Parts: sequence; C-alpha cells; structure tokens
Amino acid sequence: MIDARERLLRPLGSMSTVERVTASLNTYRALPKVELHRHLEGSLRLDTMLDIARQHGITIPEDVLRLSTLVQIQEEDKFTFQNFLAKFNTLRLFYRSPDVIDRITREAIEDAARDNVKYMELRFTPVALSRAERFPLHDVVDWVIASAKEASKKYGVTVRLIASVNRHESTDLAEQVAWLAVERVKDGVIGLDLAGNEAEFPYQPFYGIFKEAKQAGLHLTIHAGEWGPAQHVQDAIEELGAERIGHGVRVLEDKTIVALAREHGTAFEVCVTSNYQSGVVQSLETHPLLSMLEAGLNVTINTDDPSISRITLSHEYYTVCEDLHMPQSTLRERIVAAAQACFLPENEKEKLVRQLNKNLKL
Repeated sequence: MIDARERLLRPLGSMSTVERVTASLNTYRALPKVELHRHLEGSLRLDTMLDIARQHGITIPEDVLRLSTLVQIQEEDKFTFQNFLAKFNTLRLFYRSPDVIDRITREAIEDAARDNVKYMELRFTPVALSRAERFPLHDVVDWVIASAKEASKKYGVTVRLIASVNRHESTDLAEQVAWLAVERVKDGVIGLDLAGNEAEFPYQPFYGIFKEAKQAGLHLTIHAGEWGPAQHVQDAIEELGAERIGHGVRVLEDKTIVALAREHGTAFEVCVTSNYQSGVVQSLETHPLLSMLEAGLNVTINTDDPSISRITLSHEYYTVCEDLHMPQSTLRERIVAAAQACFLPENEKEKLVRQLNKNLKL
C-alpha cells in the first residue's frame, strides 16, 4: 500500500509503476539530509488538522480528501502563486492554543526525522501563529523554541529556528519579531527571514530592521527572485545583507547578478516542486536548477511547504535526479553544500560537514 505522499509523485512524471517509484524513493530516503528552507506553517499533517478542528470547533470538511483540497495543491489546481498562497488562508485557522503550536512543531520535526533529515533550519512566522487567538508574540516564539528543543532531542535531529516576517505585515510587527529573535539567539533562533509577496511589497520598509538584526548577531535569508525579477536578488544581497536567498530562480535573468551572487558566495535555497506548483516555472522539465549549477551558483535543495506540496525532502531528491536528471553524485555534493551554507557556528558546522562527508562517502 502506498500513502498519499507517494501518490504525489504521479503528477511529477517519470514513473511507470508505483512499485518502481517506491523502490527508487527508498534510495533517496536512505540519504542523510540537510533542510535549509522549510516553513512550519506549511508542514501540518492532515490528521492533525482534523483533530484540532474537532477540539476547537473549527468549521472545515470532516474528511481528509475534502480538507486536502483546501490546504494542499491538487493536480487540477491552477499552478499560480495566488492559489499556492491561498492554502494558508485555511491553515491559519488552526493555531488555537499553546498545545496546538507545540504539536505542529513536534510533528514537523518528527516528520523530518522519519525522512532521515539530520539537520534542519525550521522557519516560523510568529505573527501568523499568534493571530487567530491574539497570543503575545513573545509567548509564541517561546512555545516554538521549547517544542523544537524537546523534539530535536527526542527524534535525533539537530534543529535551529529562523523567525520569518511577511512583506505585507507592518514594520512594527516585523521589528518586534526581529528583536524577539535577537534576544533568543542562545535558545536556537539563529536567523531572520523576509517572506511573502515580493512582486507587490518591496523590501525598503524593512531595510533598517534587517540591518540592525544582522548587526545584533542574526543571520539573514531573504525570499527573492521567486515571484519577482533578478533585481530583487541583488537588492537582497547588497541592500539587506542576505547570506542566503530563498528560491532565487529568476537570478538567471541577469548575468551580472549571477556574477554578484557567485562573488558573494550566496547560497540559494531552491524548492523545485514549490516553484512548479506556484507557477514560478511552467513545468518541472524547465526548472532552472541545473542551469543555476552550470552558472556556478551555490544551490541547495529544499521542500518549502511539504504539507501543501504533499512531498518530503526525499521526494525532492527523487525529482531533481529522476526528472531533472541531476547526477546522484551532484546531489550528494549539494547535501554537503547545504551543510556548509547553514547558520550554525563554525565549529558545529564543521562537525556536521565531516559527518555528512563520511556518511555520503565523499
């Protein structure tokens, strides 16, 4: 019997039988993994959502298949960023208690562990998690930290956290989140992320917040060059001081910005399935991942929102190798590259890299 996550591979092509895909997928499951770009709010289990709805009286469809149409990408959906982001409208209904936030955090880490993820930077959006019940932002941040620490220890995954702010939110809220993160660096919050609709909401209002956050010790990753042009990648690197770029696939539109990213050693957190489902690329076959590598860019492979996309990181590895024809040797190199681009302190990073090199036989 193959589960719903396995069936997701059907629209991604490159299969003749379920059995062949399962056998091939197991090859990728066995690989130790590094995840740099995974959103907590896009990682909820369907059965968990149904439990929360029953406990808190949330009006949603009572069966998994109908709920799935509201919170996960379907084959019949139009693959646009509007439809992709619309899934969050329902997902935001579920953050009703500290226990809920604890549960979804623990389960996101448990799911990563089952997929043989060894290191994960899990990003979360305090404003989104707080909104349904108007929880204080500092409480939400502390609940996620506590749950992540417990789950990391229980499931054997090294986890660090990235606080995310959305471009459409007020700068007052963004500043609060940034300083809550700065105050909790020693508790595992190591980075700050600017996410959301880059096509309609510019970075400039957040410039001062991100500059001060970096000076205070936070690492920076910026969503750019996903739904916006290559210029946004340049702005993220030169103006905001981004060390990594979330997605960034449109960087190839401008050779001078490609050269800039190479010069800075900027790592790109590429999410192939998400880029396809959100309309960034028209097909998997035309995804520019391999072109980015050929251009000398530092590319890593990630899930983005695994529940929305109905994938795991193993699925992404399968996709880039079986559908995009990346050599498995290159995939192994990209796993180590992700470790080298992580936001851990240098001594911890070096230990992670050594272990991966050993396990991947590099």
